[in-house]
Order: sequence, then C-alpha cells, then structure tokens
Amino acid sequence: MQAKLYRSRAPLRIGLSGGGTDVSPYCDLYGGAVLNAAISLYAHASLKLLPEPIVRLEARDKKQKVELPAIYPLPLEEPLFLLRGVYNRIVRDFTQQPFGAHLTTSVDVPPGSGLGTSSTLVVAAVGAFVEALSLPLGEYEIARLAYEIERIDLKQAGGRQDQYAATFGGVNFMEFYAEERVIVNPLRIKPEYLYELENNLLLYYTATSRFSSAIIEAQKERIAQGAQESLEATHRLKEEAFRMKEALLKGRINEIGEILHTAFQYKRKLAEGISTPFIEEVYETARKAGATGGKISGAGGGGFMIFYCPGDTRYDVEEALTSLGGRVFPYQFVRHGLLTWVA
Repeated sequence: MQAKLYRSRAPLRIGLSGGGTDVSPYCDLYGGAVLNAAISLYAHASLKLLPEPIVRLEARDKKQKVELPAIYPLPLEEPLFLLRGVYNRIVRDFTQQPFGAHLTTSVDVPPGSGLGTSSTLVVAAVGAFVEALSLPLGEYEIARLAYEIERIDLKQAGGRQDQYAATFGGVNFMEFYAEERVIVNPLRIKPEYLYELENNLLLYYTATSRFSSAIIEAQKERIAQGAQESLEATHRLKEEAFRMKEALLKGRINEIGEILHTAFQYKRKLAEGISTPFIEEVYETARKAGATGGKISGAGGGGFMIFYCPGDTRYDVEEALTSLGGRVFPYQFVRHGLLTWVA
C-alpha cells in the first residue's frame, strides 16, 4: 500500500508598512507594529512518512536533496539547513523518537527575495508535519513554533512578522511586544478598496538577491547601541504603519504611495546595505514613470520592490522597470493562510 502524501501551502507576504519594528530589541523595548498582506505566491511542502529509518529532504526549486539516517538530532548544516531544523524540533517536541520521512519543498520565488521566503518555507514544512502527525496546534502556536525554529534553534536573524503572515493569511495589522507577545489583527477592508490597491501596487523583482541576516544584525546592533538616527527612524516607521492602516480602512488608497515614499526615506536610515545604487536607480525610474512611492521588500539590499501606481500609470511604470532587467510578478491578495491536506 502506497504511503499517504501530506501536503501544505503557505502564502508569501508583501510588507506594506512598519517592517523593521518587529525586530528585537526594538519591539521588546518600544513595541512594534507592522501591516502586511498575504499574496498568491507560495511555499509548498509534501511529506511521506517512511517505514524505514531514513530522512530524505528535497528542495525541488533549489535542486538540492539529501538522505540521512533517521537520528536525533540531524546535523544542522547545509544543504537544507532549515528543513533539518524543522525535523529536529518535531522530534524534540512531539514524537520524542526519530522517524522515517521524505519531505519535499518548493517556493514560487527565488530565495533572498524579501517576501518572507525562508520563514514561509518553515511554516509550510511545519504544516506538513502537523497534518501527518495530527498535531493539536492552532494558528498562533504554529507561527510561534516556526519562529522559534528559525530564530532560536537555527539562530537566523530576523523579525517576527513573516511566520504570522504565512500562518494567518489575509491583510493584518500586527503588534509585537516584549516576551514574544504577538497580536494579529485581521483588517476588515472593503473589497473595492483592496481591489484598487491590488491593481495599483506593482510587485517588481530586481533580479538581485541578498542575505537579510547581515542587514538585520546591523539594524539590531544600532538599536541596541542607542544610535539616535536609527531609533528615530524606527519610531517613524511604526507611525507610518498606523497611517497605512487608517488609509486602507477608510479607502484613501491614493495616500498609500505617499506613505510608502515617506517610510522608504526612514527605512534607508536603519542600517547600511538596505539600499544600493541599483535600488536607488530602480526607485527613481519608477517615480519618473508615474509611481508616487514604493519600498524595498523585507530587510533590503535586493529582492523585490513594491510601487504604488495611481490611475493607469502602472503600465508606464512596468515598461520602465522591465528595461532595467527585472520583471513584474502578477499576484493577488489572498485571505487564507497555511493550508494542509492529504493527497
């Protein structure tokens, strides 16, 4: 009899405002606020439980695979460092015994894209194990577990928003406090407001990637040292998240370009490497073609950018940006977060 196939899918996210305020020590000291939206680009996972004591891990998009004896803990090394970490935590917290498994994953966008790819991949992998082992975990518990695997077990620098965005889905205003306290507030935005935002918000891949950990470590260090410029910029980013929430809820959609533009001025001040000469060229090209504002997605340094294009300017902006060598990704906002099922 063929082994059951347990599947999961978790959406990537666009960070609309407040990114960086969900990173310690800032959110522990001052509280963070982020507004993000799940989109129709995904991390996927498929899991088979094997009768033999073997762990096969496979990332189809990266063309990487490894076969290991089913032991605890699996060595935390490349290739497939993240997937090893997920397996180890599932054994530690739930089964207490190693077991045979074949875990296959893929992500719809390149790594280092700024859409929360690594965190969303961890959520999808956790989701496959939750489905296969019938683990009694709710949304907050899955997101927290994924956060702890990536940030604590694997010591990968980063914030807190990505795991919650991937698990909950939808458009959310998230609050982050000391002692890992997170509150996810789903926003009840009128459909026509959301459709207009989706139409006007361009998602552009710069055809460059980056390692977010180094940028985030620099940001954390500057906040910890009390660097006034970085601290003040982070305070202002949090204020812009509240402005963005009000604009969305009240249908003042064309204000969003201005909010994005203002926030991008502050984001540049968080740490070295957030912007680059090429990113600045892309940003100015989009603005000259009609975008009223935009930002780098995620920690910065490369990956995706978003641009708000009022009226019908998106066509001119897309044409101008494509000439720089990147490409516009089509997407839709999605209400669902992590989904799991049996094939």
